[in-house]
Amino acid sequence: MFVSQSSPANASADAGASASEGALLERRATLLGPTYRAFYRNPIHLVRGSGVWLYDAQGRKYLDAYNNVASVGHCHPRVVEALSGQAATLNTHTRYLSEIILDYAERLLGTLPPHLGHAMFTCTGSEANDLAIRIAQHSSGNTGVIITDFAYHGATIATAQLSPAAVGAKGMPAQHRTVAAPDTFRNQGRAARDFARNVAAAIEDMRAQNVRPAALLLDSAFSSDGIFFPDASVMREAADHVRKAGGIVIADEVQSGFGRLGQGMWGFANYGLEPDIVTMGKPIGDGHPMAAVIVRPQLVASFGSNTGYFNTFGGNPVAAAVGIAVLDVIEGEGLVENARTVGAYTGELLRALQGRHAMVADVRHNGLYFGVELTAEGDEALASTRTSAVVEAMREDGVLISSCGPRGNVLKIRPPLPFARDNAEQLAETLDRTLSRW
Repeated sequence: MFVSQSSPANASADAGASASEGALLERRATLLGPTYRAFYRNPIHLVRGSGVWLYDAQGRKYLDAYNNVASVGHCHPRVVEALSGQAATLNTHTRYLSEIILDYAERLLGTLPPHLGHAMFTCTGSEANDLAIRIAQHSSGNTGVIITDFAYHGATIATAQLSPAAVGAKGMPAQHRTVAAPDTFRNQGRAARDFARNVAAAIEDMRAQNVRPAALLLDSAFSSDGIFFPDASVMREAADHVRKAGGIVIADEVQSGFGRLGQGMWGFANYGLEPDIVTMGKPIGDGHPMAAVIVRPQLVASFGSNTGYFNTFGGNPVAAAVGIAVLDVIEGEGLVENARTVGAYTGELLRALQGRHAMVADVRHNGLYFGVELTAEGDEALASTRTSAVVEAMREDGVLISSCGPRGNVLKIRPPLPFARDNAEQLAETLDRTLSRW
């Protein structure tokens, strides 16, 4: 069982910090209400960030192995300069003419396949997925959406209803369907092999209820489901089933995009997919609230003339400046290649732990995205409890990670893209120490 390693010498400092954080939590609950949830049993009061590091109010340094929001590193100087420079010049409503948003759209579209010809900007990934669903339903004339059974796609009404990880399967409208995630670990990977067949079965079930599919909405890394990277041919077959039934394919790149998987900019390309719509958020702005929908032009021709769309803040001049800076940093600092090489090295270190700790049942990774599945002699509840304890212990030891999956027993490791080999070694050594406590 895990026991805190705090030393007596630090006891008074820890007590003071706890009192301060306790007051902040009380104030937070009073002012913000019960829906805001903080990470960790002992939440961190962060005051500064730089690169892959975060610092708390007591000056303690944490290795960030979780945040894909600050994709090119916390407070990257080039991004900060672009943001502040444009904010000091002009930031206004998006319905005025602006050259910088066109420059950004051109740069962003240049990273994607040529069949995706239009960019539409929002402020969050939730908004992006919401807009993508609207376009899919309008262009197809259909209503049903197929998702995986523990997916998360957003916080609007439409996207929350397509996020069983947040609201449960009972929160989904009757026209939508879930399919088992392509789990490459359990039952010798049967769910992964059967993924396309399961999508076809969902379409048939829709037809039986006089529903037709508007879209297959997929997170390219199956992040909430437990982080899986199935065989490409199965993914393409699933997409074919949906298209033959009159629907389209939406690739949700909010978690897997912008070079994280180390084989290019976009996760869907790893499967050889040609999505009809791509949505993106979190890492697009290195922490600045911005997101986008990239779409086949023919899908929005009717939508644009009959329904229309605008977003007061989506694609504003400051957001465009930030977006350009992020692309500059990814390219200029070779961060896609870094994700590939450091990701491979980190994967080796994590797989080595599998041989030393019986708790480590599986290690899945692509680039700088890792899922470490923990087990507890077949006891799912105990595995979940231990996984939470590992996350908490890592935080106490100065490394920030999280967990995911329907059983809550997968360590979710997703560091900023400048993550280096020595950072990987610290991560693995800290996890090794933590696992040794059981």
